[in-house]
Amino acid sequence: MRNNISKISVLIPAYNEEAHIALCIEETVNAFLEFGYQFEIIVIDDGSVDDTYKKAIEKSGYYKNVFVKRNIVNFGKGRALKKGFRYTTGDYIVFLDADLDLHPSQVKIFIDYMLQNNNDVIIGSKRHPESEIEYPPHRMIVSLVYFILVKLLFGLSIHDTQTGLKFFKREVLKKVFPKVLVKKFAYDLELLVLANHYGYKIAEAPVKLGFQRMLGSRIGFNAIWSTWWDTMAVFYRLYILRYYDKVQ
Repeated sequence: MRNNISKISVLIPAYNEEAHIALCIEETVNAFLEFGYQFEIIVIDDGSVDDTYKKAIEKSGYYKNVFVKRNIVNFGKGRALKKGFRYTTGDYIVFLDADLDLHPSQVKIFIDYMLQNNNDVIIGSKRHPESEIEYPPHRMIVSLVYFILVKLLFGLSIHDTQTGLKFFKREVLKKVFPKVLVKKFAYDLELLVLANHYGYKIAEAPVKLGFQRMLGSRIGFNAIWSTWWDTMAVFYRLYILRYYDKVQ
């Protein structure tokens, strides 16, 4: 099975993560060295106003396969990942959040799921029966409501589109990313809706999630409104405009 993967690219979008980014890079490098696969790490600083970029640059200097890119202003996580993908050379791509809520050592399970079942996309799911979750109750409620909305609108057979750890075959992102328009909160949904629409096989894997931001972690109304608006826009483009079938 190991021969099916020649190289893995890890994309780490970061916004105001000066407290975590150096450790995240170090932990990710150590985890992948244990996996034994060839890998590269690409950090995308998405317009941070703290020292995220400085600390990422400093840490990357210790490794030949860690690269740091930067957006001068904050465009959103989806846009940052699209930019980062342009610099990848791996045949498999990992999305990993910079805050270490999801430790990079968990990627090994995703690799196993991918290879054993010939999947195209593996996503972390907080609702997987084997997941271990430490998550604020209000966020769990918002997550549940969003899951129901997504199920009603798109009929996806997956239970959690928003968890930050995801694993893709390169061909999936090469096909889907040029059509993704959402830049911020609902970019995960648009990616997965399109992957499903184009017939790629998506599976869920368990995660261990330890929420780091217990203080000041309330989801704002603007974020909820923007996510709802972007979700409805994806529905409109998919079913009304048929946009994704027209654009090349």
